[in-house]
Amino acid sequence: MNKVILMGRLTRDPEVRYTSGENSLAIARYTLAVDRKIRKDGDTTADFIPCVVFGRSAEFVEKYFRKGLKITIAGRIQTGSYTNRDGQKVYTTEVVVEEQEFAESKGSGSGSSQQNVPQQSPDVGPDGFMNIPDGIEEELPFS
Repeated sequence: MNKVILMGRLTRDPEVRYTSGENSLAIARYTLAVDRKIRKDGDTTADFIPCVVFGRSAEFVEKYFRKGLKITIAGRIQTGSYTNRDGQKVYTTEVVVEEQEFAESKGSGSGSSQQNVPQQSPDVGPDGFMNIPDGIEEELPFS
């Protein structure tokens, strides 16, 4: 089985090209920065995963995806090789995207300076539970 699921941010605006001919096909390429788990020393690091998307999904990418956008993708890893102009063999690895979706709401991206911190009611304690007012013990259905 060859299945990969990733969540990360686009490192730059996607590159979209169309094949020539009567039935042109959109091909979108982008790189996804995927965070690794935090190391013991507290530093974070990321992997930069090249991705390719075809057809209507590529047209969707062209219309809605921009640098910094957080997305989730599912697809398969594909390897290949080619000989460059210098005659050297170059090996490639990329994810062929089969599914993609937004991983955050609009306006909560990396370009936003606001943090989405839920506002708590003053009746809620630091543990997230509601504080019970004084003198209400008689009204509680349990003791």
